[in-house]
Amino acid sequence: MNARKRLLIVFHSQTGNTARLAEAVLRGAQRVEETDTELKRAFDTRSEDLLVSDGVLLGTPENFGYMSGALKDFFDRTYYACEGKLVGMPYAVFISAGNDGRGAVREIGRIANGYRWKSVAEALIVRNPIKDENLLAAEELGEAMAAGLAMGIF
Repeated sequence: MNARKRLLIVFHSQTGNTARLAEAVLRGAQRVEETDTELKRAFDTRSEDLLVSDGVLLGTPENFGYMSGALKDFFDRTYYACEGKLVGMPYAVFISAGNDGRGAVREIGRIANGYRWKSVAEALIVRNPIKDENLLAAEELGEAMAAGLAMGIF
């Protein structure tokens, strides 16, 4: 039997919007019983959390056309400890945007390239206010990522 896969959801939220999306992503991921999923705030996530994960979902508000400072801090704190150890790790992004969210997605992608991760889903960009269909899309993202890990697709 294959070892259980581990999915890590890392997020930052100031107003609560990204937290709502992160909780929806978690709900979706938890539907996949073959995958263990952990939800952590960016400031609380360490390189050790990444190193034991098989995939990562990253959530952030869009701040000034960029990711949150907390998510950037997460990258800054974990990069060198994880450098070269997570090549090909699947990742996806969800953004709570006041504008168009593309700048945040672009910059996360640039950093993920440095880790040599592999993007496995189109970024979920939710423009505020968050609606029920956005939460459903977030649940679907979490479920798809967890199922993909469990089935060995990524």
